[in-house]
Amino acid sequence: MLFLRSSDPEPDAERSAVPDGSRRAFLARLAALVTTAGLGFAPKSEAADGGWWDEPPPLTSPKWPTRPPQSWNRPPPRYRRPPPSTWDQPPGRSWDPSPPQSWIQPWTAADLNTAVEHYVAHLRQTGRLAGNERTAWLVYDFTSRRFLVTINAGLPYQSASMIKPFIALAFFQKVQEGQLDYTPFHRQRMEAMIQHSDNRATNYFIELLNRTSSRSGPAEAEHTLKRRHPGLFRQTRIVEYIPSGGRTYRNRASAFDYHRFLQALWYDQLPYSAELRRLMYLPNRDRVYTGATGVPRGTAVIDKTGTTARLCGNMGILVARGRDGRNYPYTFIGIIEKARPTQSYMAWQAARGNVIRDVSSIVYRHLRQMYDLV
Repeated sequence: MLFLRSSDPEPDAERSAVPDGSRRAFLARLAALVTTAGLGFAPKSEAADGGWWDEPPPLTSPKWPTRPPQSWNRPPPRYRRPPPSTWDQPPGRSWDPSPPQSWIQPWTAADLNTAVEHYVAHLRQTGRLAGNERTAWLVYDFTSRRFLVTINAGLPYQSASMIKPFIALAFFQKVQEGQLDYTPFHRQRMEAMIQHSDNRATNYFIELLNRTSSRSGPAEAEHTLKRRHPGLFRQTRIVEYIPSGGRTYRNRASAFDYHRFLQALWYDQLPYSAELRRLMYLPNRDRVYTGATGVPRGTAVIDKTGTTARLCGNMGILVARGRDGRNYPYTFIGIIEKARPTQSYMAWQAARGNVIRDVSSIVYRHLRQMYDLV
């Protein structure tokens, strides 16, 4: 069946930012020439180059703890993710839905960016995405060091709870600078904020940041991130505590912001990177692995979800396993934002969460063909 692209409110200029091969080769030659000459360029704006190209230098692998700390708050074994040091296959989960439609599978052999665009167009044609909803998608493959999907990736969207790892990073920056301490109590509250998305714990850390400056807590969080990591958080805006009831609509970030944060996290370029990875690795009901039937058991996930009556999203790193025994990590960001709050919160967030799971399955099937994944 041929699916035609419907009219989409998302800007065409941001729709497909994956550069062609000739341009990538030209930029690589230019970078080599500049390096040889001993010169350097200031980072370009995203509007100028269509994406983020100042990637961190390649390292052998992230530094995982050799043994999980005894204080990890683990769920019963049936719901446990594999420990980071082994990536063992976890047991099956009872909440997996029925397999996705078979028509999704042939798309994985084609260009992945186009496949996701077609799938989003199909959702609009069939009414699974409304006219007042816009989406953003980003997939970056650490193995090939390429963006595979960039759809509306440079536009700021509501962050919801996906802002919480950014708050954690601002706090750890203050700990590194000696202005705050990371006590056992703070560790407990940090796990509540990241694993269980506790809003009171989030506001607690924002208030701690407030005490280190004359700025408000949200303003100090944003200032700290942009002062210490100016190239990462380009569209990030942190302007409010988490309001009562969790209706946080004003904090914003782009898919590129989440990717840059995750990439720096993977390469140990952030303070307390290992602890941040541990926190984001704690078991939760995510939207990229849990219930994504195309993503096999044993795929490790480092992530944070975000949900309000106007936003459903997930950002994280998935570590796929190849049949050759190697790991194949990639970032995945999926965001669906609604112009007005939904009147059916539970049904809306469940349906949009399943859309993100479907796209996650499409992405994994594509990578499985690239790398012979399990």
